[in-house]
Amino acid sequence: MVDVSDKAATDRVAVAQGHVVMERDTLTLCMSGNAKKGDVLGAARIAGVMAAKKTSELIPLCHPIALTKVTVDLEADESLPGVRVTVTAKTTGQTGVEMEALTAVSVACLTIYDMLKAADRGMRIEGVTLTEKRGGKSGDWRRRK
Repeated sequence: MVDVSDKAATDRVAVAQGHVVMERDTLTLCMSGNAKKGDVLGAARIAGVMAAKKTSELIPLCHPIALTKVTVDLEADESLPGVRVTVTAKTTGQTGVEMEALTAVSVACLTIYDMLKAADRGMRIEGVTLTEKRGGKSGDWRRRK
């Protein structure tokens, strides 16, 4: 791992996004709460938070950090059609939370796929990307559209 012991502890935030594209009927099933496996969005939200907390166990050489906040926002998007996932991760520490936010988005999307695959095996996970980071030595950064 990279030595971060000389870095100052600062407030750090990362925002990541991704989405799951599916058939319209699958999105309707997802939003109804009547999927065979249960509450898709509830399970995806919890899976995303759990994934953020376990990032250092999943990604080699990633520092374990104390997260102070993780939010997983899930929004139906008829234009896809599908579900948009946005994760915000926060900490105060010597290293950033980009990997935690990206891991949370990925696992939330995978959970949506898993819970709906019986209805639609053609779903696609797309657009997993860091959209913003704040804090640390490199300062603030925002993805240009």
